[in-house]
Amino acid sequence: MANTDVLGFWKIAEADPDHLAIVDPDHEQMTFGELYALTNQIVHGLRALGLQAGDQVTTVLPNSFEQVAICLAAFQGGYYVTTVNWHLVGPEISYIVNDSETKALIANARFGEEATRVLEDCDTPEANRFVIGGEVGGFRSFGELIDGQSTERPDDLGPTGSFMFYTSGTTGRPKGVRRPLSPAHPDESASGGLLYLFGTKPHDDNVQITQAPLYHTAVNNWTTMSLHLGHSVVLMDKWDAEGALERIERYKVTSSHMVPTMFNRMLQLPDEVRTKYDVSSTRYMVHAAAPCPVETKKKMIEWWGDSIWEYYAATEGGGTYVGAAEWMTKPGTVGKPWPISEVIVVDEDGNRLPPFESGTVYMKMGGGQQFEYKGDDEKTQAARLDDFFTVGDVGYLDDDGFLFLNDRANDMIIVGGLNIYPAEIEGALVQHEAVGDVAVFGIPNPDVGEEIKAVIELRDGWEPTDETTETIMAWLREQIARQKLPRSIDYTTEMPRDPNGKLYKRRLRDPYWEGHDGAI
Repeated sequence: MANTDVLGFWKIAEADPDHLAIVDPDHEQMTFGELYALTNQIVHGLRALGLQAGDQVTTVLPNSFEQVAICLAAFQGGYYVTTVNWHLVGPEISYIVNDSETKALIANARFGEEATRVLEDCDTPEANRFVIGGEVGGFRSFGELIDGQSTERPDDLGPTGSFMFYTSGTTGRPKGVRRPLSPAHPDESASGGLLYLFGTKPHDDNVQITQAPLYHTAVNNWTTMSLHLGHSVVLMDKWDAEGALERIERYKVTSSHMVPTMFNRMLQLPDEVRTKYDVSSTRYMVHAAAPCPVETKKKMIEWWGDSIWEYYAATEGGGTYVGAAEWMTKPGTVGKPWPISEVIVVDEDGNRLPPFESGTVYMKMGGGQQFEYKGDDEKTQAARLDDFFTVGDVGYLDDDGFLFLNDRANDMIIVGGLNIYPAEIEGALVQHEAVGDVAVFGIPNPDVGEEIKAVIELRDGWEPTDETTETIMAWLREQIARQKLPRSIDYTTEMPRDPNGKLYKRRLRDPYWEGHDGAI
């Protein structure tokens, strides 16, 4: 890259406009200069609609040039931006659109059916609804937003815009996590952020591959932070293991944000497929978002070496991280707190627990950073303990300050008073050659309250028979204690996961609890 002293997307684009910025899922390319021009047109177009700093922009878009450009435009224009999970249906999307007080809504025609349903209850002005990639009734063409608008950067900038991501809403309605806007100029706010924790450097011929949808907090942050550091970004749309490996080799990918499900899928590829791709370019392949089975991670480190990093965090802020070499000395840890974060483990009364005692994990960010769940002060306060907050995870700290997670409090199974953590059982089961994916949860039992149920997605070549069940159970009896063994196994053809690997376990668990009201 021409000027290695320059940081921040807009400055980099001005200094080296021909540097590759984005490769889209169809392998089309856009330079920093082209992305800069599109971003500026969007800002001017939104201003022409009357949007002011602090207003809300919401998108329902796949991974694409436009999705990235709209997020950058929101930061530059001082807007809040929410990238909606496009797996949601119309009423769910309209709830987020209205709750966030959306002033401009931009969707893709690929999701046109649900976008049309959004209009049944949509507070966004009709003139401020746009569609990309086709025609959808009730939406104007995206071209009407940007055509004729200046490609030059506005002069009067500040404050810096921000994401407002919505929590997953596994219980009740999702809540937007909203922080005050920084009064600083966007150039002063542009940062590589968390990427520095893992040894990432500005420029340095880095190439980031975005393997999951940009509606996810970390995935979008990773992408925009990479651009602020002058890195090129390769976008995927519908993820598959071999497709990811092919792109890693083709574009000499150095970094990515991944989830354990991706690791499992890659490791399940036939050896002749997995080993034909060159992954030696990888440097900072960082995973998070779900517990990673110890054996899965060991296999990935054997394959990809020290490029495997892990962190634990939440949309709300704070977290831990650990590199491959350090993790190998403490298998299963999610690491130590970030330099700007603090982590504690407390009992039900909020008292800090000593090393190796499990309790609720609380975190906080340094510098007095705070957040609120928009429109839900009760939820905001319930998640806090002094300056700390929790998302309900259960874990413990060892005597060196390394954090180990047991599971989510909501996922814990209580069998006759004994706490069982599904993640441990899932981590064992996924190592079996028959198991492609697995979910473990509690179902009603009139004697002991709950019993352990496993639902398995089988790999090709295996059938959901009693013989298969006994083969898996016979193997599992040698891996975990008797009280952790599932009482039964059911099978599914496709686990309810989103493309970022998040498992919607309630969709599997709820049918077993119908008529029980969550209790026996």
